[in-house]
Amino acid sequence: MDLENEKSTDLGNGSPNSFVKEKLEWPEPIQRVQGIAESGIKTLPSIYIKPEPERPQAGNIVSFDEEIPVIDMSGLNDERRSKTMEEISDACREWGFFQVINHGIDSQILRTAMNAGREFFNLPLEEKQKHANDPITYEGYGSRIGVQKGAVLDWGDYYFHHFLPPSIRNESKWPSKPKNYRIHMKEYCEDVVDLSLKLLSVFSVNLGLHPDYLKEAFGGKEDIGMCIRINYYPACPEPDLTLGLSSHSDPGGITFLLQDDVNPGLQVRKNDCWVSVKPIPDAFVVNVGDQMQIFTNGMYKSVEHRVVVNESRKRMSIAGFCNPCGDKMVGPIQELINNCNPPLYRSMTFNEYRKFIRTGGTKGKVYVNSIVTCKQMMKGVQCTSVS
Repeated sequence: MDLENEKSTDLGNGSPNSFVKEKLEWPEPIQRVQGIAESGIKTLPSIYIKPEPERPQAGNIVSFDEEIPVIDMSGLNDERRSKTMEEISDACREWGFFQVINHGIDSQILRTAMNAGREFFNLPLEEKQKHANDPITYEGYGSRIGVQKGAVLDWGDYYFHHFLPPSIRNESKWPSKPKNYRIHMKEYCEDVVDLSLKLLSVFSVNLGLHPDYLKEAFGGKEDIGMCIRINYYPACPEPDLTLGLSSHSDPGGITFLLQDDVNPGLQVRKNDCWVSVKPIPDAFVVNVGDQMQIFTNGMYKSVEHRVVVNESRKRMSIAGFCNPCGDKMVGPIQELINNCNPPLYRSMTFNEYRKFIRTGGTKGKVYVNSIVTCKQMMKGVQCTSVS
């Protein structure tokens, strides 16, 4: 199934069976958050005010002392290899998040990509509007996720586009300005793909599989998915009332986040606590997505995370999403299944799965939890047991 031509939407309970054929459209006129912020407002428009339980300081404790694991990837190339692979395995099982340093991508390439993103968001609004996106493919300049009318929105804009597979890469949907954006971002994407393949090999070996197992399960080097989302979070007049990005787990395979030095920003849920991810220059924040949780039958965890904003500083990041080929079936890997470890999830293509977030928006882990098998539910396996 070709998602780029598919206009199905699920406005119901998140079940794959409740998709209804209809044209996807934004339910309300799109307002750019950057423009609202730069207008000089002193109070937050009501459409961005989160319900009290979802606000940054509500309920769960926020920790600035605990840290997600930091892994030196150069250890994969010497006598530290076994220890480094163990660290990666532990991070995937216990945290679902880690930072990698000495990952092999030149710092100049990283900084050039970040500068290209900043230059785009510094363009006049009419220039950015030439690339306004739609809710069918999400490619282009956007300001919301999901098509539910009346939804409380997040305080952020973004630019999203595909890189792989080549069959859906359309560079005319990449920013035409700044002048060298397409050259610089292509170089950046190529390096992130190589890093993705390296980690997929490590994951495979750690799971007791052939080193190329997950690469092939994702579609091989030519059909693997890679897309980019540049996130822009303007300064906010009332940051305690909203979020830059609401709590969610990523729907894809592995995410590679390059963030600037603004802190706090990204926060990761660990038990009943939100842990702030402290920026490390030139490091990637790596996290497990829902498809990896499904492949590993819950051994590797996709974890809820969110983005907070602040009153004085804008923040930018680049997320690279390494995903299974859109029409490739994803389900628990057979080699990881046995009588003591039965399959937890129903199989579906990634194209089918990602419709959930494209129509319903960010909703914690409701989507991956919604495809827990009926057999497991009957045995009393709760959704929270694999989150």
